[in-house]
Amino acid sequence: MAPELRHLRYLLAVAEQGSFTRAAEELRVSQPTLSQQIRQLERAVGVQLLDRSGRTVRATDAGAAYLHYARRALRDLAAAERAVLDVADLSRGTLRLAMTPTFTAYLLGPLAARLHRSHPGIGLDVKEMTQAQLESGLLADELDLAIAFAGPHLAGIAATELFTESLGLVVGDAHPLAGRTAPLPVADLARRDLALLSGEFATRSHIDGYFAAQRVAPRIAVEANSLGALTEIVRRTPLATVLPDALARDRPGLHPVDLAPALPARTVVLLRRESAYESAAARAFTALALAWSAGGSAGNSGAAERET
Repeated sequence: MAPELRHLRYLLAVAEQGSFTRAAEELRVSQPTLSQQIRQLERAVGVQLLDRSGRTVRATDAGAAYLHYARRALRDLAAAERAVLDVADLSRGTLRLAMTPTFTAYLLGPLAARLHRSHPGIGLDVKEMTQAQLESGLLADELDLAIAFAGPHLAGIAATELFTESLGLVVGDAHPLAGRTAPLPVADLARRDLALLSGEFATRSHIDGYFAAQRVAPRIAVEANSLGALTEIVRRTPLATVLPDALARDRPGLHPVDLAPALPARTVVLLRRESAYESAAARAFTALALAWSAGGSAGNSGAAERET
C-alpha cells in the first residue's frame, strides 16, 4: 500500500501534539482509527516512525527524517491548490500578508485601501508578527508576503526595497517640548522620562542601539507592547516617546521633535520566499506597494491617507 495524504496529515498531527489523544481530537477522528492509520503508514515505509514508549509520543530518527519530507509535500500540495484557484484577472483570490507591528499603525491602511479599490475581489488575511516569526512563516508557506526591515534575512527569503523609514522624538500637548522647532540635543533626554515600545519590538532594539551609541540613558517610565496604548499615554501625559515620523505627522495631539543627531533611518522591505509560487494577488500587491512608496507616500502619512 502506498502512503496517502491522510497518512501524512495524521503523522504530522501526532508528532506536533506529542499525543494520539490530542491529535485525534484535532483531526476529529477516533483514536483507534488514528492509531490504525499510523500503523498502515509504518508498514508501507517499512520502519517505525513514532516512539510510543514514553509519556509523550516522539518521532524516531527515521520518523524525523520522514516528517521533513512529509511537511514539504503537504506545503507544495497547498501551493498547487492555490495555483489552481488563482485567477489572473484578480476577480477573486486571497493574499496572506504579515508585517511587524509598527507598520499596522500607518502603512496597512493605505495599502489595504489601494488593494481593495483596485481589486475588490481579493481577500486580505493580515497578521502582525515579529520579524523572526514572519520570515519563518514565509519559509513554511504560511504567508505570501511580509513587510519588515532590511537586514540579514533567513536563507531562502528575497527582499524588495520599498522606502526608508525615519524615527524621531514625539510628545503630546502637555509636554514642554510641544511646538519646539529647533532640533533637541539627544543629551537632553538624559533628564527626561520616556514611554517606549517594549523589548520584543524591532523598533525598540533600534532605539536602544541609538541611545547606547550616544551614551545617553533616559529613564524609561513606561513600556508598552501596543502602539495604540503608547500614543494614548503620550497624548495624555508629559512623557515623550520615539516613533516613526510617518506615525506622528499630522496626528492630533502628537508633536514630532527632531533630535540631534537624528536616529539612523531604516530600510523597509517587502519579503517573500524565493521559491514560492507567486499568485496574481501577490503580484498585484507588490506592484501597488512599489507604486505607493515611489510616490513619496511613505514619508508623509497624511498624504498617504489622502491618496486612499
